[in-house]
Amino acid sequence: MVKSIATSRRRFVQSLGAGGVVLAGTAITQKKSYAAVGTVQYGMVIDTRKCKGCHACSVACKSEFDVPLGAVRSWVEFVEKGDYPKVERKFMPRLCNQCNEAPCVTICPVEAAYKRKEDGIVVFDQEACIACKKCVDGDDKLPGCPYDAAFMNPVTGKAQKCDFCVHRVGAGVVPSCVNTCPSRARIFGDINDPSSEISKLIAKEDAQPLYAGKGTKPNVFYIGAEDLKAPPMATPGKYLRVERNRPFSTDTA
Repeated sequence: MVKSIATSRRRFVQSLGAGGVVLAGTAITQKKSYAAVGTVQYGMVIDTRKCKGCHACSVACKSEFDVPLGAVRSWVEFVEKGDYPKVERKFMPRLCNQCNEAPCVTICPVEAAYKRKEDGIVVFDQEACIACKKCVDGDDKLPGCPYDAAFMNPVTGKAQKCDFCVHRVGAGVVPSCVNTCPSRARIFGDINDPSSEISKLIAKEDAQPLYAGKGTKPNVFYIGAEDLKAPPMATPGKYLRVERNRPFSTDTA
């Protein structure tokens, strides 16, 4: 266990880069990052080409936070498609996208949801939460989370979601899902630092966020992602199956 934590700490420090001020004109900052120049903005890249669908990330997350049955903070979706017999299955790990313009922050009536100034992580204050469910379902004026990331914990009755394992990050260790992934499909770090592994990867692989048109300015990026939000209509001779692995669903149209 000690060896595993030490290894995770080294990987975390390496992924963060030098931690210096982002220079004006840096391609990754201008093109990809939504945070203010010179600030830390933690984000994640998920390379779906490497994901094997083992669900180790989901299990690690549930164990880390003692997530009760019927709820998830991190999950894996998949899509099967193709022309028989050439059919393939691709996996899509999902989690909170740590948006810069987070709907959950905007809609919370008591400011229990907020974005941390020191690292850009969006968190839910469990003591302040009044369980109104607006961050989950929205209301008649504003939508809830378009990424279906927020949920009501059936045990505590409070709203919860992925927070990049802030307790681990604060100790210099990567999030549990990143540490657990056997194929290194998840890369975590400061996307505002051009020397970090995550910034270089986003630039090199042209990683893209999900549902960019929502205007939430997410900080989770995907390589080779399948759009599971609006799968195409089935056509003769085609095979298509989408599994979201969610106990409940939010409209993301």
